[in-house]
Amino acid sequence: MMDWLKRNGIHFAVAGVFLVLCFLYFSPAFQGKTLGQGDVLGAQSTQKEIMDYRARDTTILWTNQIFGGMPAYQIWAPYSANIATHIIAVIGYAVPNPVGMVLVFLFGTYFLFNVLKLNPWLAAAGAVAFTFTSYNMILLAAGHTNQAFAIAFFAPIIASIILALRGRYLLGASLLALFLSIEIKVNHLQMTYYLMLAILILLGIELYHAIKNKTTASFLKSLGYLLAASLLAFAVNASTLWSTYEYGKDSYRGKSNLSNSTKEPQNGLAKDYIYQYSQGVAECLTFLVPNASGGASGPELIDQNSETVKVFTDKGEQPGQALNYAQQISSFPGLSLYWGEKRPGTSGPYYFGASICLLFVFGLIIVKSRLKWWLLGTVVLTMLLSFGGNWPYVSDIFLKYFPLYNKFRAVESILAVAGLCFPVLAFLAIQEVIVAADKKALVKKLLLALYITGGLVLIMILVPELLLSFRPSDQLSGVASLTQALKGDAAMANAFANAVVKDRASLERADAIRSLVFVLVTFGIVWALIRQKLSLATVSLLLFAVVLVDLWQVDKRYLKDDNFTDKQESAVPQRPVDIEIAKDTDPDFRVYDATAAIKQDVQNPFFHKTLGGYSAARMKRYDELIDNQFIRGANPAVLNMLNAKYVIIPDSSKQGQVLLPNPDACGNAWFIKNIKYVDGADAEMKALSSFSPKNEAVADKSYQSIAGKIPAGDTASTIKLVAYNPDHMVYKSASKTGGVAVFSEVYYDKGWKMLIDGVEKPYFRADYLLRAAQIPAGEHKVEFVFHPASYYFGEDISMAGSVLLVLLLGGAVFGDEIKKMMGKKSA
Repeated sequence: MMDWLKRNGIHFAVAGVFLVLCFLYFSPAFQGKTLGQGDVLGAQSTQKEIMDYRARDTTILWTNQIFGGMPAYQIWAPYSANIATHIIAVIGYAVPNPVGMVLVFLFGTYFLFNVLKLNPWLAAAGAVAFTFTSYNMILLAAGHTNQAFAIAFFAPIIASIILALRGRYLLGASLLALFLSIEIKVNHLQMTYYLMLAILILLGIELYHAIKNKTTASFLKSLGYLLAASLLAFAVNASTLWSTYEYGKDSYRGKSNLSNSTKEPQNGLAKDYIYQYSQGVAECLTFLVPNASGGASGPELIDQNSETVKVFTDKGEQPGQALNYAQQISSFPGLSLYWGEKRPGTSGPYYFGASICLLFVFGLIIVKSRLKWWLLGTVVLTMLLSFGGNWPYVSDIFLKYFPLYNKFRAVESILAVAGLCFPVLAFLAIQEVIVAADKKALVKKLLLALYITGGLVLIMILVPELLLSFRPSDQLSGVASLTQALKGDAAMANAFANAVVKDRASLERADAIRSLVFVLVTFGIVWALIRQKLSLATVSLLLFAVVLVDLWQVDKRYLKDDNFTDKQESAVPQRPVDIEIAKDTDPDFRVYDATAAIKQDVQNPFFHKTLGGYSAARMKRYDELIDNQFIRGANPAVLNMLNAKYVIIPDSSKQGQVLLPNPDACGNAWFIKNIKYVDGADAEMKALSSFSPKNEAVADKSYQSIAGKIPAGDTASTIKLVAYNPDHMVYKSASKTGGVAVFSEVYYDKGWKMLIDGVEKPYFRADYLLRAAQIPAGEHKVEFVFHPASYYFGEDISMAGSVLLVLLLGGAVFGDEIKKMMGKKSA
């Protein structure tokens, strides 16, 4: 035991340093504060009904809180049979958010560098370099928790694959199964997809060298273990993957139902939507100089010394008022300090570190390992794909030919993969220096790296206009808008625009000088290592400190103590209209808020079941309904069929809200007098523009045999909701003649069953997205029960996979220890 502690003492020391770093950076979290994250607010509103039932020890798999209703497992589900669920829970409970996630970044990347055989402090420096890449901190500040968590497992997944490729088949495969299981469970498929692209490049290069070196048998054996591990990870996440795949066809990212009256593509997301947040080509200079493109969209960097403020102080305005004016105008298109081409804006740049950029270029020159070509190929591909609509030639090919690529937007986020590649090659360069026999030749190569990196920074200090325009493509339109706001004062508008350009250049130049300092310091440290002026231990600690200081300073611009706030019972205040609606004891009705953006509504779901919401996993049919029936104000007939019992409109001042009861809302269910059959989704959508939902239903003609005939009217027929549970609705019907009833619930046939007096009966889709069914004469109990096999049977597979994973990990660790013991005995 003592020998084991002695051998691993350095790793415990590194772990202690990581904990101290987290405590210092995230000290407000240890004081009980939480990140005030905008996207977390959206997630909380989306989960409101789910968490309310969870508080009663009840799990629901369907929620009616947003977008009329959708599967809850696309928002939150327990997935208790999945071992990854419990691992993630332990990470979350052990330390306050987001410290657990940051520790996963640090230890996961440290593991990768140890697999690459770097000494512990160099490995620790590499871990810091990836963890504190600005994008990761920006994600945490914004509340993109799942995305950051998915990125955190990039490094250990790569490390596991490398272990298997190096001949440690069982250990590498078992660790890959573990880390990939967690990666999939985190459920950010976009980042996992981008990681898979990088892994394909790695395996392609390994295959080439296997063929070249005639070691294909070993490579194929490794590949077999890796494939088996991947299949096990998929099995562990069977319920997640199966239900997601099943729902994906009906989700916003699925195939369009419309052809004539839609701007959506026939499959996947719209191209313009995918290309939102595309990286500008010149913005890649932010890898080296963080404010090369002006930092983040917003007024934060404007201060009293800004040229934009002087425009107003020179006109006699007081400094405080001048600052206020300048900050307000920065919200105009093209007039913020950020001048890059990401639209609609950005929360900050991708800054990999000036020190890391120098070492990355040095690595391109001296590293002999074939990993260099993998890292370079991955960086080039991710950069080209990140350009999206700003340089679409490569992205368009991927959109057209690569499966699933058109399901994801914000293509710039692929640079998270490059964020790992940069420090890996950077520290492989240091490793190359350590093992190189000819030290003298390395000095020339280090100087070449300095000339390239330092020379680029010097240009950005002395003549930045050679590389940067400091003017976005929409600046002229911004000046026109400002001129209009200033009542035709074009001179003032142009003076402000010119001042903005000066401020942008000033920010860039200050950061370029800063970057040059770090480039020179890093050059000096590595030069001293090559010339043996400093020991490896000293150099490792110095690089650790330089990388940390470099990235820490920039990160604090975007994730600082001010981002943390005291925990609140409710982050959303209850408005007077919300209080009034809460007096209604009806268990199931909906609210339409005309004062909110229907697809970005985070207010109403906290208090009511709403027609809007906040979810990128909303149903395709519902999204199409919004785009066609709410485009010029809400269609009253659609409000009625969706049981919008209350409508919120702006008051006369446009500052408050007025509540309007809707007496024409159809209720939870009703018998109709007539069905209008149409041919196809386009005809259905058109028919909704002029129909009376209380009396008539619109249905596709394919349902004619299920719907049957509507008998002569029984005006006394009734059907009422008598028991509400989001995934178990109970109605009582009474009719002398029977007939067709429409239910104001979203149609989804993959899990919902209808029972009449306990016997399953067919139902069909009506009014484009509601449920309808033929109800027999007499009094009956009608139930809708949501019991998706994809979830429940998937959980059984997950349990079997989780047990197998535990056994595999135990066997791999035990087998590895046996090999070590046998090795000692033979020695």
